[in-house]
Amino acid sequence: MKIKSVLISQPKPETDKSPYYEVSKNHKVSLEFKPFIHVEGVTAAELRKQKIDFSDFGCVVMTSKSSIDHYFRLAQEMRFSIPETMKYFCASETIALYMQKYIVYRKRKIFHGTNGVEDLLDYFKKNKTEKFLFPCSDKHSDKITDFLAKNKIAFTKAAFYKTVSSDMSEFPLSNYDMLVFFSPNGVESLAKNFPDFKQNDMHIGTFGEGTAQAAEAAGLVVQLKAPMPKAPSMAMALDWYLKQVNGKTGK
Repeated sequence: MKIKSVLISQPKPETDKSPYYEVSKNHKVSLEFKPFIHVEGVTAAELRKQKIDFSDFGCVVMTSKSSIDHYFRLAQEMRFSIPETMKYFCASETIALYMQKYIVYRKRKIFHGTNGVEDLLDYFKKNKTEKFLFPCSDKHSDKITDFLAKNKIAFTKAAFYKTVSSDMSEFPLSNYDMLVFFSPNGVESLAKNFPDFKQNDMHIGTFGEGTAQAAEAAGLVVQLKAPMPKAPSMAMALDWYLKQVNGKTGK
């Protein structure tokens, strides 16, 4: 069965230059975006229950835009003035540059990796005497914490925001030929919103090993697993997959 419509379980791209639109045009396939999950920030009271004192930390590990947003929000709500000496260890350049929303970038000590904070091991080691704060979701991968623990970095993780399932109970899921997931939480949302879901002929795509494992554990057959050696992004992987299923022109 050829694929005519794909549901991407992420927010709609903010720019018209997104590679997804090129994929849609090249293959004459309808791509729609609908987040299966969303983020809700914890309150200052909830953070205090985790015994977090901002002044205890000289470094912060940032792995997402959400962690940045809620770190600065809660610091303000708790009336903590973040010192200019604070050091930020970011998973990517994109995340590092996002910090310009809150600070003067050039005047801060900001380090960023290419494929994750693991790229910053040398910088972590140079700051081993510091205490690191890891603001994250209540549902987060152990990848970062395992990395920090393995390298004997003094860190404290804290849930600054919650990842919750969006209400999709009235969403016409059956209108799509393919679903694409980016996190185990998205797969969990599918099961929660559509407890009687049957895959049948629907194609499933996943990004990340953990997402693929979660989908298969939920009884789904995953036809497209990204990233791939020649397709590091989901858009590239989807382009490749549509060529296999629909043919090179998508006709």
